[in-house]
Amino acid sequence: MVITICIGSSCHLKGSRSIIQGLEKKIRENELCSQIELNGSFCTGECENGVCVKIDDELFSVSPETVDTFFENEVLRRVR
Repeated sequence: MVITICIGSSCHLKGSRSIIQGLEKKIRENELCSQIELNGSFCTGECENGVCVKIDDELFSVSPETVDTFFENEVLRRVR
């Protein structure tokens, strides 16, 4: 699975760094390092709501406050 987090200026200001750190932590805690690849990208053009995060080709809007829920509901569901 490839998760891509926007690190463009708008998403950076909305907390993309915190989201990356949160996802890295959750991936380690769940021992999924060999199954999930984290990538960064610049603007995806969908930054109105929050930080743009893609799982493969599906786009999500995530905030630092929702990263744990996003991981549980979207990432773990696809891995298991």
